[in-house]
Amino acid sequence: QVQLVESGGGSAQAGGALRLSCDASTSLRTFNLYAMGWFRQAPGKEREGVASIDSDGGTSYADPVKGRFTISRDNAKNTLYLQINNLQPEDSGTYYCAAARTLYTPTCPLRGGYVFWGQGTQVTVS
Repeated sequence: QVQLVESGGGSAQAGGALRLSCDASTSLRTFNLYAMGWFRQAPGKEREGVASIDSDGGTSYADPVKGRFTISRDNAKNTLYLQINNLQPEDSGTYYCAAARTLYTPTCPLRGGYVFWGQGTQVTVS
């Protein structure tokens, strides 16, 4: 079992930046084995994947966020990050981190394949 807790959301102005964190409660020896992803959901819209990182550090990004979002992980701290630069109003929503099962990399990591989800952190851009 992996429990995920997001933090770092808040209100920001367009053009600003935020860094989201996702702390994973799992063995320090296994966090690096999980493929991880960030998803977001705006009111009235479906949840969408924005970034993913696999156990080898390979990353992928949704087209709308390329060049502005950076996903990273600190395996020593069991923490996943999402750096968001040049915030846009359309970035507003609830951001969720997700983890796949151990040693499994989702085929389409921005579409699904994750089994553990956090509760989300709210981002509001004005």
